[in-house]
Amino acid sequence: MYILGMESSCDETSAAVAEMSDGVRAIRSNIVASQIEVHRLYGGVVPEIASRAHIEAVTGITQEALDTAGVTLADIGAIAVTTHPGLIGALLVGVNFAKSLAYANRIPLVGVNHIHAHIAAAYLTNPDLTPPFLALVVSGGHTCFYRVADYTDIRLIGGTRDDAAGEAFDKIGRVIGMPYPGGAALDRLAYEGDPDAIRLPSPALAEGLDFSFSGIKTATLNYLNGMEQRHEAVNRADVAAAYTAKIVDALVRKTDLALRETGMKTLVIAGGVAANTHLRSALETLCSARGVRLAMPERSLCGDNGAMVASAGYYEFLAGHTADISLNASAED
Repeated sequence: MYILGMESSCDETSAAVAEMSDGVRAIRSNIVASQIEVHRLYGGVVPEIASRAHIEAVTGITQEALDTAGVTLADIGAIAVTTHPGLIGALLVGVNFAKSLAYANRIPLVGVNHIHAHIAAAYLTNPDLTPPFLALVVSGGHTCFYRVADYTDIRLIGGTRDDAAGEAFDKIGRVIGMPYPGGAALDRLAYEGDPDAIRLPSPALAEGLDFSFSGIKTATLNYLNGMEQRHEAVNRADVAAAYTAKIVDALVRKTDLALRETGMKTLVIAGGVAANTHLRSALETLCSARGVRLAMPERSLCGDNGAMVASAGYYEFLAGHTADISLNASAED
């Protein structure tokens, strides 16, 4: 069946058509309208601007997704839309558009958790991937471990107590002058620096599967402010290398612990930070050493996109989790 997936939780408006059935997990189209240039002026996402941009883009990108896939709404078996978590104004644009489309065309409607959709992106590039497995979701808004017992049985078992890894990367990237969004540029710059040049605290908390990224951000800001006050030059590559190394090390050590505690033999990494090359390499090394399968989405599917929503929506649809016109958005998970 064909699933139309719609995503508008933050600063990407996306619509996609996925063909899903037993033995078939195929992306027929995946159109993303990015707002990076719009928000670059402000150094971060401005919710009101994001919502208005979604309104302007949603109709056109939905039609483009259908046209690219070579289908019409008559061919669509269900419409899946991100309902939570995210920016409430942005979410409401996608949810209300999807509800209208589904109601007017008598198409089943499915609400999708944004984080679960990131996990479901892995199904699209790993055709034989099936639960159970451990999932690490690392993005600008979330850094969490999930025990995935079945396609729709997804349980949180650990995560950040404050900031997310992606936000931490973007914040320090911006402070040292990287172009917005700073995370990708910081990832590249880190290869040029010395990870041992600066002493920073670990975001990994002493016990359990939780993190705290506020401490390493504050320590790095204090280091940079101290250098400025002493009129000393900052080696941006060393900052990037030391900062990246500490965050990646914390994520890998907690992943190792989560694998041991759950006994899982498959690890899925998802979310925008799953595109980070240092993290991908470190997790490949860990999984190889532990005899664990590592399943990752293509880097193009790590960020927010409609295809991942279509993938998650398909399994919600099979489970009978359809919605009616009362479906609403929520900022919280």
